[in-house]
Amino acid sequence: MAETKDTKQDNKQPKVINKSGTLKMTDDVAATRTKRDISGKRLDRRNGRRDRRRGADRAPKEFDDVTISIDRVSRTVKGGRRMRFKALVALGNHKNKIGVGVAKGADVTAAVQKAQTKAKKNMIEFHMDGETICHEVETKSTGADVLMKPAAPGTGIIAGGVVRSIIGLTGVKNLISKSIGGANKVNIAYAVIEGLKQQTPRSQWVTTTNKKATPKTTAKKTTKKEDK
Repeated sequence: MAETKDTKQDNKQPKVINKSGTLKMTDDVAATRTKRDISGKRLDRRNGRRDRRRGADRAPKEFDDVTISIDRVSRTVKGGRRMRFKALVALGNHKNKIGVGVAKGADVTAAVQKAQTKAKKNMIEFHMDGETICHEVETKSTGADVLMKPAAPGTGIIAGGVVRSIIGLTGVKNLISKSIGGANKVNIAYAVIEGLKQQTPRSQWVTTTNKKATPKTTAKKTTKKEDK
């Protein structure tokens, strides 16, 4: 009689139903279920979507990014002021690839993500001379004027905030830089990118000459011997 009373009490217990209308599985039933992939192999409980995301995050990134500045900008519309965020992001592979992007968004994360995609699209490759730039260069972008000079090994990066953050994402380890013009960070970033783009290797310089025996000297010697 006691057993029948217990079973009746279990049947009277309310059953929990999901929003979709299906009954929830108890822990005992869930433990007996096994997941299988397309080929029919058994999957462990840990091989879920969360673990796949964690594995994807641990994979090494090809490019590193640095958020140089985030500014709040406003636009006057009919109803009042419309507030947005502007982000300046640099993207590089710590070698000879670098890119800069500027974008606006309703919030900070949206602006940074848009700027990262723009920086990836505007990626450039530049020439290097060891761990420094090939030659001195001075570039202008609107009001900004940036001067960059190659430096000896062990000098380090002697530069301001924007130039240092951009050069830090490249393979350049020794550099001397000076920002002469305006202090607008976006213009300085574009000036640095233009200066790196103008770098030409030493073999392509106009002043370099190949030291080879010219045929004119040999022709003069043969003519002198014939005269004798």
